[in-house]
Amino acid sequence: MELLGERRMEEPSEEIRRRIEHARAIQQERYRQRSHFPFNSGMNGREIRSHAPLDREGQELLRLAFETMGLSARAYDRILRVSRTIADLSGAERIEAGHVAEAIRYRVFDRAVT
Repeated sequence: MELLGERRMEEPSEEIRRRIEHARAIQQERYRQRSHFPFNSGMNGREIRSHAPLDREGQELLRLAFETMGLSARAYDRILRVSRTIADLSGAERIEAGHVAEAIRYRVFDRAVT
């Protein structure tokens, strides 16, 4: 499959399933104190600050995205939730700038489609 001039390796369905199950297990453990919905999409503001901290590079990338795209505070939280999930899917304990960049791309795509 060629996308934007880059060759992408196709990932087998079983590998994708394994990564998703692992990410779900991470999230269920992270939110075990919650009595409902133990996933990143249910993070409140306090949980976002606790479980989705960004390094300096990630913060700068997000700041630039907001300045150039005119995003809202609600979009900020959504991008952090998605970044946390992308990090979980990749097996990363911390959110990295690449995770933030991917989440921003999804947000741009979402805005273009709707």
